This record gives sequence, structure tokens and C-alpha cells, in this order.
Amino acid sequence: MLKKFIDGYCRLLGYVIAVALALMVVLVFGNVFMRYAFNSGLTVSEELSRWLFVWVTFLGAVIALRDNAHLGTDMLVGKLGPKGKRFAMGVSLLLMIWCLWLIFKGTYDQFLVNKDSDSPVMEVSMGWFYAGGMVFSALSFPILALDLFRLVTGQIADKDLMLIQESEEAPH
Repeated sequence: MLKKFIDGYCRLLGYVIAVALALMVVLVFGNVFMRYAFNSGLTVSEELSRWLFVWVTFLGAVIALRDNAHLGTDMLVGKLGPKGKRFAMGVSLLLMIWCLWLIFKGTYDQFLVNKDSDSPVMEVSMGWFYAGGMVFSALSFPILALDLFRLVTGQIADKDLMLIQESEEAPH
């Protein structure tokens, strides 16, 4: 059930990312066209594109985490046996959950510091710029918690004990 929930919100995130990327293309291309054709531009274009880029990066990282698509190295873990790989995966998942907490806490603190400051062009609270890290942490935690639960209960096969992809050329 949790896996279906995670798959559902990752699918939704994919649609949000597609819309955000399309909007970024329209904003940047439109601004470039207006500068060359009419010697003017949209002042909101640059700032909104930057905000969208930050949010697309955080939301895309959630999807990559779910798909184990982040690059890494298996030089040490690849030489371990199944029990060693299980231990390494458990330690790795716990460290990632701790890192999620650090990201959440840091971006929450930045949100509080910047919530009363407005962005120069859009005049929107700068706190929302930093909220992407909190959203990333909150959406990533169930993915890692489910992986940890599956590891502890023995639901992960030995061949699936590697959480990373060593090369972009490697088959998925």
C-alpha cells in the first residue's frame, strides 16, 4: 500500500516537473525573443525560472531516489557477500534518513529566516524558495523508510542489495 502511494506521488511529481520544465522553456525563450525583437523583456522570467529550476531539481531527486537512479560506486560493497551487502545497505539507508533530517532542519531554519523577506521581482516570500528542501525531505523519507522496512523483513533479494547505479551506460 505504501509502495502504491509512493508510486502515485512520484507519477504526480513527474507531471509537475514536466509542466515546470515547459514553463521554464517558455519563459526563457520568450524573454530572449522579446529582448532581441522588441528590446524589452519580462522581468519575472529570470527569477521564476530560477525558482522553478530549484524545485525541479529537488522534485527530480525524489523520483531518482525511488528509482535508485543516483550515481555511485560499488567498489567496496560489490566485494561483500550477501550479509555484508545487507549490513551496508542498512547503514546506508540510516545515514540517508539522517541526511534527510539535516536537510529538512536546515531548510526549515532558512524558511523561518527568510519567510518575511520578499523576492525582488515577484514579491513572494523567499521562504518558499527554501521550502523545496523540506518537500524533498518529506517526500523522500517514505521511500527510504519502505526500503529499510523491506531490508529488515527480508523482502529484498540478494541481487537488489545495491542501491546505486555505477554508470549511466549500465542497463537499468
